[in-house]
Amino acid sequence: MIVIDGKQYDIGSQNFENLDEVFVKVVEDGHLEDRIVTDVMVNEEPFTEIYPHQAEDIEMDSVDSVEIVTMSADDMAVEITLELYKVVNIMNEGAKQVAELFRQADDGEALETYQDLLDVIRNFLRMIGALRDEYSLKDNVEYEQSAVQLNELFTEMSSVLENEDWILLADLLEYEFLPAVEKWKRVIKNIRDDIRQSRN
Repeated sequence: MIVIDGKQYDIGSQNFENLDEVFVKVVEDGHLEDRIVTDVMVNEEPFTEIYPHQAEDIEMDSVDSVEIVTMSADDMAVEITLELYKVVNIMNEGAKQVAELFRQADDGEALETYQDLLDVIRNFLRMIGALRDEYSLKDNVEYEQSAVQLNELFTEMSSVLENEDWILLADLLEYEFLPAVEKWKRVIKNIRDDIRQSRN
């Protein structure tokens, strides 16, 4: 028995050898178009591939039920914006922590945490950029201004980092980076509004 989003799916009388063939058929039949799979249950147990194409190794003789749970791409995008809002708070806390560590002259720990913060920011900007491209926020003035401000700030912080002026870096994080990051909450709200409008 195969269930997709709570509805039984008639796969026909085909004999499938393995689970991968079932997944391929579901995709071919268009059941996952514009949808993102969030959960897969096999025999009422959560299924995640531990290695690539693991589904090929699961013979259909051993499968009684397959349940696929999906979400529309737009709904997933809205969920991502909610997560991004949390990431802004994480960046805020991270910047405060780095500034404090530099002020306490714990340079090693501060630099390590600063590197983690940069990784979070890069991933954040990549995700925001992907959502912007998908939901055409290209003319969003607040997005452009926030991106330019953060870019200029990064350039300044990089040169301060090279000069090893830890106190100035702490000041930049506390007095310029924190307000700049806070502005992204508004950008995220705009993205969420655009996504919701695109669904109507």
